[in-house]
Amino acid sequence: MSEKNEFESHEILYGLAFDPNLIGSKLPSIPPFTFPTGSTGSTGPTGSMGLTGPTGLISTNRIYVTNANNNNVSMISGATNAVISTIPVGSTTRGVGVNPSTNRIYITNANNNNVSVISGVANAVIATISVGSSPVGVGVNPSTNLIYVTNANNDNVSVIDGLTNSVIKTISVGGAPVGVGVNPSTNLIYVTNLISDNVSVINGLTNSVIKTIPAGISSQGVGVNPLINRIYITNTASDNVSVIDGLTNSVIATIPVGNAPQKVGVNPSTNQIYIANGYNNNVSVISGATNAVIATISVGINPVGVGVNPSTNLIYVTNLNSNSVSVIDGLTNSVITTIPVGNGPFGVGVNP
Repeated sequence: MSEKNEFESHEILYGLAFDPNLIGSKLPSIPPFTFPTGSTGSTGPTGSMGLTGPTGLISTNRIYVTNANNNNVSMISGATNAVISTIPVGSTTRGVGVNPSTNRIYITNANNNNVSVISGVANAVIATISVGSSPVGVGVNPSTNLIYVTNANNDNVSVIDGLTNSVIKTISVGGAPVGVGVNPSTNLIYVTNLISDNVSVINGLTNSVIKTIPAGISSQGVGVNPLINRIYITNTASDNVSVIDGLTNSVIATIPVGNAPQKVGVNPSTNQIYIANGYNNNVSVISGATNAVIATISVGINPVGVGVNPSTNLIYVTNLNSNSVSVIDGLTNSVITTIPVGNGPFGVGVNP
């Protein structure tokens, strides 16, 4: 395995009109009669209740960061960009998935082979779900309330029902699945297979693989823009990003970025994509319109995770060996603050 793979291994994260002329001759008009208004009748019974509307998104402007070496999660307020709570979870925390509809946060614990479910109201773990060996990535479909967890050592994906907090299916994919991204609009799930150098496409309706897409070397991070149906894959050992057309599920562009690209963050509102380059200590900003890098932003040491808040246009990058999170202003593409967190920050998830 190459040096870049060793880096990754260490880090392993919706009628007819009536016409009076057609009948006989018109009758003379009759003046209207006026009668006094009668008393008001009694009120009738209440009608039946209408259908309940869909659950709206629970916006909290909270950011969740897994601290792999502390076995906990730092919760950051997006209003103050400060840590407001630290939540104990399992061992060697990796990925973060957020369901804004239920205000639930899902954390993969690689050494415990399970997932911690955090209530965004109580800021505490409310359930622990056993999955496969070495779970890393976690993706959420808010529309179906299903959660997808990649089990790197089992070459499969656990599907969790968010209502019952139980695994309802296990799906075989490629070698060493690590990243996962969900397109709620198409109900397709994209899983990167680090060893197989490809992407498994899962149909969320049947929870089965419908296609495998060749990508670059050591495919890892996944980012999805549901507005344009594009999927972005980081290839850690080939230092580039594969762009997949979600309509054809084929690669339509390959974009060179920095050294050892890790995770991906997408802002659908601005159509910009953010890539953490693990060995360059910076972030590549890609324009989704041109599929070209338009900016490079210096951050901390060994950036790994990327989370985006489309509502505030702020981007959160975990710096593994700086024990911090860099906050990027998406308007200026510059770091506006750095937030100290725990030891070994890895994954990051945002509840807008």
